[in-house]
Amino acid sequence: MADIARVTLGLTRPGPSNAPKITFVAKDLDVLEWNGDLVAVGVREKDVEKDEAGHFKNPLLYQLDEALGGLLGEASSEEDFSGKSAQSLVLRVSGLKFKRVGLFGLGQSASSAAAFVGLGEAIAAAAQTSRAASLALALAFSEDLSAESKPGIASAIALGIVNGIFDDNRYKSNPKMTVLQFVDVLGLGFGPNMEKKLKYAEYVSSGVVFGKELVNSPANILTPGQLAGEVLKITHKYNDVLSAKIFNEEEIIEMKMGSYLGVTAAATANPPHFIHLCYKPLGGSVSTKLGLVGKGITFDSGGYNLKTGANSNIETMKNDMGGAAAIFGAAKAIAELKPPGVEIHFVVAACENMISATGMRPSDIVTASNGKTIEVNNTDAEGRLCLADALIYTCNLGVEKIIDLATLTGACITALGPSVAGAFTPNEELAKEVLAAAERSGEKIWRLPMEESYWESMKSGVADMINTGPGQGGAITAALFLKQFVDENVQWMHLDIAGPVWNTKKSVATGFGVSTLVEWVLKNAC
Repeated sequence: MADIARVTLGLTRPGPSNAPKITFVAKDLDVLEWNGDLVAVGVREKDVEKDEAGHFKNPLLYQLDEALGGLLGEASSEEDFSGKSAQSLVLRVSGLKFKRVGLFGLGQSASSAAAFVGLGEAIAAAAQTSRAASLALALAFSEDLSAESKPGIASAIALGIVNGIFDDNRYKSNPKMTVLQFVDVLGLGFGPNMEKKLKYAEYVSSGVVFGKELVNSPANILTPGQLAGEVLKITHKYNDVLSAKIFNEEEIIEMKMGSYLGVTAAATANPPHFIHLCYKPLGGSVSTKLGLVGKGITFDSGGYNLKTGANSNIETMKNDMGGAAAIFGAAKAIAELKPPGVEIHFVVAACENMISATGMRPSDIVTASNGKTIEVNNTDAEGRLCLADALIYTCNLGVEKIIDLATLTGACITALGPSVAGAFTPNEELAKEVLAAAERSGEKIWRLPMEESYWESMKSGVADMINTGPGQGGAITAALFLKQFVDENVQWMHLDIAGPVWNTKKSVATGFGVSTLVEWVLKNAC
């Protein structure tokens, strides 16, 4: 009953999901023959260069400008549009089959997935502003692209369009629904491979949207129990490949997860839920076992080391389950894609970190399920305590590789800023795999060192270790702490996603991590 009481706090109930339902189709069609609301053209700086007569040198832009009687060229000059990254120019036109035409800058070159995802997001913003129900996507430089690269580029732009158009309005009293329904991809080819990549973008973006919705949900709605409930929903939907076990507090005690229980057992009215979601491929043949572990603190007050002051960011601490959201978003996408030969275990020790007379205090000692003892010198370093038991549990499943994702440290944000995740691993092969997956997905991850000498600062006088070290190198010592709970025979990476999980300007989740995880899993599949 306590969990139900928390959920109804404030009498708030989420409305229906506004997840975009967009149909992407590749067509062999001239841009001027397309009929719809918005023609969106991606351009590089050199594509908008003009000759001495003031005409575009680029064939596609020349064709559009001629059809518009020179209006596109005039407007680009008047508004100083040069094709720089993030620049856009959108015109309302008449006399053609489409209502608007827009140019969207990619800068000097366009070669990375991140650039094309960003292009898609910029196009989505224009489509949303103009309330476009349909748009045509074209690139002014499509002739310069190899046939092999075009499906991947189209997929990246499609992912950006869905990400950019999604507006999580479930908690607004008068929500505006997404208008965009159809996107036609022109000039980038067509056929089975293109269709497959566009479908891939659809599945991955659905996982990203699911992850965003989880993080955006406030703590009075998304309790640990409700998070488990959301996992059960996707398990039921994809029961041909997904199964789930949800462990309650009594079962967690039986598993001797004292590090996890120290955070949650006595300090909150909302009980912990240990979530184990499993993907098994159709046909049952498995050659690789992977583990994905996510930090699942549905609200982090800091405990007795309470988050206070203007820069504490306590008001955003519903996002402290961003790691859990990433792995469950990936699970949803993977359940759609159904990769063969790979078994995946998604593990989250979900709970809240609250304040109570019976809650964990600084200097308390907790015992993890592998017997290691931890002196808690900071109750606001609770995520790693939960991850410790989750990592032990996942290693015991017989997985070969583990990635954990966690909004773990402010130190990582200080080091890399708000847009880049920090990667920590002692394994070179795994580092190459994940960084390559991030490059393909358009997400930004930077590898940081695991400086073993820093572990000396994590020693306790009365227990095996403390849970936080000195102020310097905090992201590194956090990773070294987690390493103590990973089997030496398991390849492991820790991703600190504290920065990129949250868009501070818009105060919404980003869905970070989902795309990289899906890419990584597919590369490990047969």
